[in-house]
Amino acid sequence: MTEKNYDLIIIGGGPAGLTASIYASRYKVNHVLIAKEPGGQAVEAHKVENWPGTVSVSGLELTQKMREHAEKLGGKILMDSASNISKDGDVWSVATHTANYKAKFLILALGMEYRKLQIPGEVEFKGKGVSYCPTCDAPFFKEKIVAVVGGGNSAASAAQLLSEYASKVFIIYRGDKLKVDPAYGEKFAKSEKIEIIYQTNIKEILGDKSVSRLKLDKKYDGSDELDVQGVFIEVGSEPGVELTKKLGVETDDRGFILVNADQSTNIPGVWAAGDATTGSNKMRQIIIAAAEGAIASGSVYKKLQTG
Repeated sequence: MTEKNYDLIIIGGGPAGLTASIYASRYKVNHVLIAKEPGGQAVEAHKVENWPGTVSVSGLELTQKMREHAEKLGGKILMDSASNISKDGDVWSVATHTANYKAKFLILALGMEYRKLQIPGEVEFKGKGVSYCPTCDAPFFKEKIVAVVGGGNSAASAAQLLSEYASKVFIIYRGDKLKVDPAYGEKFAKSEKIEIIYQTNIKEILGDKSVSRLKLDKKYDGSDELDVQGVFIEVGSEPGVELTKKLGVETDDRGFILVNADQSTNIPGVWAAGDATTGSNKMRQIIIAAAEGAIASGSVYKKLQTG
């Protein structure tokens, strides 16, 4: 297997990883960014309306611009998956499907992974009506009835986007009140397409070749089954830190990587940035992830200077 040497390897291509690459290039740090799909979950944001200087932009467009910026500055982005991380002396080794990369330092920008409902039918109908990406799949449900599971901003954003395509959008939430920004409540109150079903859980996703209905744990409109052609699961995410466990990187009780003010972890030579960390009061925002990526690269640069 081919071996390539760098000063820094960035694992993860969301806003944290891409910004880390931008700053690494500005600091003239020889580095490579490894990511299966550059952009991370931010790609799926229908609208980003809190990025300073930009009133509204899609997550896809914003992260594409980040990638273009990183590459224009000389950052090398490898579309591959890191399958293993090990250490030989003072050098880190990151194995992918195509090569083995070595570096003095690592920045882990691992992002989040979708949380599953863990109910019958979820796995069987994934891609056949079950989706975790409304931005990707909303156009496939034009004039159809769909459900969104969840009660936070991500669920609200998904429902808003889907209402532009579907004939009807149900939000199914186990609580008695959505935990969303006030602006969403105002938009839903004016929408004739969006209906919220409170204090209800989905027990099973049913269908033949694709999703056709949901089994509920209580009756809605006289039945415990709801006819839908699609279900979008928006019940949160978990930190994607599987690779780091064998390294001994410390996490909190929820699995988020513990970081210091300079984004360093408990393992010398390893920094972490983005949604998977405990930094910035666990505020999962693109601007926060980008800031952490910048701080991490700055810390690596200082370490290279001091030895």
